[in-house]
Amino acid sequence: MSTLMVKTISQENPLWVSWHDTQMMASLNPQNVMDYFCRKSNPFYDRMCNNENIRMQRLGLENLNNMVGLEYILLHVHEPILYVIRKQHRHSPTDAIPISDYYIIGGMVYKAPDLANVINSRILSTVTNLQLAFEEASNYSRYHPNKGYTWDFTSNKALSDKSKAAAKKDATSNKDESGTVFQMQRVDMLLAELLRKFPPPVPPNLHQQQLQQSGSQSNANVQDHNAAASDSNANTASSSNGTTSEASPVTALGVEIKQEMIDMKPPPEKRAKQN
Repeated sequence: MSTLMVKTISQENPLWVSWHDTQMMASLNPQNVMDYFCRKSNPFYDRMCNNENIRMQRLGLENLNNMVGLEYILLHVHEPILYVIRKQHRHSPTDAIPISDYYIIGGMVYKAPDLANVINSRILSTVTNLQLAFEEASNYSRYHPNKGYTWDFTSNKALSDKSKAAAKKDATSNKDESGTVFQMQRVDMLLAELLRKFPPPVPPNLHQQQLQQSGSQSNANVQDHNAAASDSNANTASSSNGTTSEASPVTALGVEIKQEMIDMKPPPEKRAKQN
């Protein structure tokens, strides 16, 4: 790949670009990694930075803090494979604004994506996968005027077997697996016992209705008892007038009273003895 083409791609999207130097990549360490990154063939290196001025003057990197402008610093080291370099613009010895980060892993130099690029990449991959899934699902959908939309996986054997297994699993899961007959009866007995010990509270309106119903029932019972008592008195009066009834009178409390039958016929006349 020519240098011009690399520069063109790096200007369009530098995340697609990588760079390495085969002569130095095997001997990288924290002391020479900045020299490795600041080589002229590296497309990520800007030769108008303060690092280049220091190299031309043969000064140390500690002099970067006293300068103003664009610079590169070693931000993070994880020997022997990972090095992170930051590009920043320095305004004062204590004020510097980060611009971009680069990481060297295994001797290969890449530009680290920023948060916007990471989010855009994740959204793009998610939308692409969803679109592929919808397109594949639409190939198995069928429409019939009477049945509506249905799935037909006969063209794909794996999906057909999977759908059959899922249907069989649903059919078996619909069975009642709540417990044995003994367990259900035991639970019912325990629930009835708890309901007897701790009855639910009766609402005030329902309690008043129950009281009214019980009062009306008691009045009806009293009326029935009075009617039964009047009937028994009538039967007693009729029997005293010479009419007997086969049934025994019943009191208002429902207790049967035994009465002796009195024979009202006159005694037989005594015949005189004949001498």
